[in-house]
Amino acid sequence: MNKLLSKEKYRFNADLINDFKTDESFASLLEGSIQNRAKEGDVVFGKIIRIDNEFATIDVGMKNEGLVSLKEFIFDGVMPELKVDDEVEVYIEKMENRSGRTVISHEKAVREKYWVILEESLEKTEHVNGTIFGKVKGGYTVDLNGIVAFLPGSQVDIRPLKDITPLMGIVQPFQILKIDREQGNVVVSRRAILEGSREEARHELLATIKEDQVLEGVVKNITDYGAFIDLGSVDGLLHVTDISWGRINHPSEVLTLGQVVKVQVIKFNEETKRISLGMKQLEKNPWNDIEGKYPKGTKLKGNITNITDYGVFIELEPGIEGLVHVSEVSWNKNNIHPKKIVTVGQEVEFIVLDIDSNKHRISLGIKQCSANPWEAFAVDHPVDTILEGEVKNIVDFGLFVGFNKDIDGLVHLSDISWDDNNIEKLKQFQKDQKVQVKVLAIDVDKERISLGIKQLIEDPHAKLNSEFKKGMLVKTKVIEVEDDAITVEIAEGILGTIKKLDLSSDKSAQKTELFSVGDAVDAKIITFDAAAKKATLSVKALEIEDQKKAMAEYSSKTEVSSGTFGDLLGAALKK
Repeated sequence: MNKLLSKEKYRFNADLINDFKTDESFASLLEGSIQNRAKEGDVVFGKIIRIDNEFATIDVGMKNEGLVSLKEFIFDGVMPELKVDDEVEVYIEKMENRSGRTVISHEKAVREKYWVILEESLEKTEHVNGTIFGKVKGGYTVDLNGIVAFLPGSQVDIRPLKDITPLMGIVQPFQILKIDREQGNVVVSRRAILEGSREEARHELLATIKEDQVLEGVVKNITDYGAFIDLGSVDGLLHVTDISWGRINHPSEVLTLGQVVKVQVIKFNEETKRISLGMKQLEKNPWNDIEGKYPKGTKLKGNITNITDYGVFIELEPGIEGLVHVSEVSWNKNNIHPKKIVTVGQEVEFIVLDIDSNKHRISLGIKQCSANPWEAFAVDHPVDTILEGEVKNIVDFGLFVGFNKDIDGLVHLSDISWDDNNIEKLKQFQKDQKVQVKVLAIDVDKERISLGIKQLIEDPHAKLNSEFKKGMLVKTKVIEVEDDAITVEIAEGILGTIKKLDLSSDKSAQKTELFSVGDAVDAKIITFDAAAKKATLSVKALEIEDQKKAMAEYSSKTEVSSGTFGDLLGAALKK
């Protein structure tokens, strides 16, 4: 037996009477039932033989008639016009009750008829009409002409709906997903209908879509990089850079979920079926002829719209913004965040520095609207000027010395002292300490000033370089003897090294043990480092030079007659 439902949930559709008569499968079922004699559970045609106030007496071809309440024929509160000899469908519940009557029901006949229709619809994947009328756990109930079906929440729409009230109480198509007639269960889907329609529309749209086409859509989703626009059957991406000609930080500044927008197809990939959309393309491009409107060097006023770590944005006109790089905000505050100098909404004066219309970029400058303090400093303090400043900062590579709130310069570590212990000298300075410096160089374009402290006094090394030159003959005194060299003193505080190979031109005399501390040694300077006060010397070079001089002197005074070079050299040395 089929599961019985309360009468108030059943409705008799008078139009189904003709459907029952013309439905071949159902008619065959009835004819077969009559031919094989009707039995309990069958649906048969019966003839009305009598109508009273509450019941209709119906002859179904059995030995006894059956009674059907007139209420079972009411549909939407309207009683159809029934008369004697009308044929109606009834369901045989019991062949004979205690009163000897056949128990029949028109209401159940309609339901049985519709079960057949539902099963065939499931088999053929056909749609059925129904009405959502209630909410239950996990979904909703749907009236399918008297049969209650279950509509899962996930099958209501393609995307989740917060409120389905507008969908309730209206006749609409559903697709049957599952039927269990014995348990009286039917599961339907509205989403499957929508997906099928959407897929057809999607193919139709993709077949006709083309670039530059203008479409209308609904904002479906908003992300950091853009928004997805529902075009009715397919989604397209509206990138954040294509929403407006002006700069926006997030798409939500312009768009809202559910908003209807007009968009233009910028690009359509036929292979991936991806659609790129744009909104700003539907408006006039304010960047056209931007160079003519704002020539380089133009001085303007505008409001600050945004401040970042790397600079300040200023609006020139709606949709057009320029960037003042952090280095162009102030002449002397490059290491300070722009937020400490200017504020959003503030009106400032600026100059157009550069324009790239292809990349939609305008470079602006604020500091150029005021006098360049670096140029003024260069005029008032040329190179070699000595002035007093204040230590503003101490770093590993030197000192920053400031002269006013706008200008400072660097004393490099190497320009602190003529000595080679500048790291220790750097530790002697303190922040805010007054110091005297000399201007060494000024680069106005790079805003750099090179200063020196050691240059305030004469370079002590310069005198040494003039006194001890390369090739000079000096008299030295041995102060240390080692295996591979001897150390000599050239003058007080100035030492020299003579390597073993430079001790003599005679290989047999190239021995450090032939020298003792305190010995006087004549040698020739090979290299000299005034800063280190050190030199390298050679006795060998001096001896070779002496030999050449002696040979040249002897040759000029003696007529060469006979003898070897050795004889001549020996004679010259003896002389």
